[in-house]
Amino acid sequence: KMATRNKMAKLISTLHKKLPSVLHQPAQTLAFNVQVKYAGTSGIWIEKLQEDEVIMTLKNRFRIQNHIKGVHACGMALLAESSTGAVIGMNLPDEALPLLKSMTIDYVRVAKGDLRGVAHITEEQKLSMMTEPKGSVVVPVVVTDSDGHEPIKATMTWAWIPKKRKDPKE
Repeated sequence: KMATRNKMAKLISTLHKKLPSVLHQPAQTLAFNVQVKYAGTSGIWIEKLQEDEVIMTLKNRFRIQNHIKGVHACGMALLAESSTGAVIGMNLPDEALPLLKSMTIDYVRVAKGDLRGVAHITEEQKLSMMTEPKGSVVVPVVVTDSDGHEPIKATMTWAWIPKKRKDPKE
């Protein structure tokens, strides 16, 4: 396990140390959704938030449904983007700004019920983020529905660049 190295990873580690385990998911979900407001609006829930793996869920509820009462295509894309973005966010140094470069999504079947997104990154990708001031990584994500099927096949490409330093005269 790699050392905690950025604000997001430190916050999640602190939440896990100080709160009873029953509060881990609500606390990490709130921490993420405060920063990523659209995820909160849509109801993204974080089951697992670690440096090597992120698991998020999205309930099939009225406000995110399509015309056939399933999770809307944009909701599925949000789950894929949020899962991959969070795993990037757990690893990227504080001096770097993450940017979604591209999303490739094939809608392969009708989604049934609630959705689950699982994103992983490799040790090589982590090392690249730690050592290169800018770059990009392809992050696959597996999205499954209540029946265990994959309604989408998705890959997100995340880039990072150095954050702009504030001018001390400002």
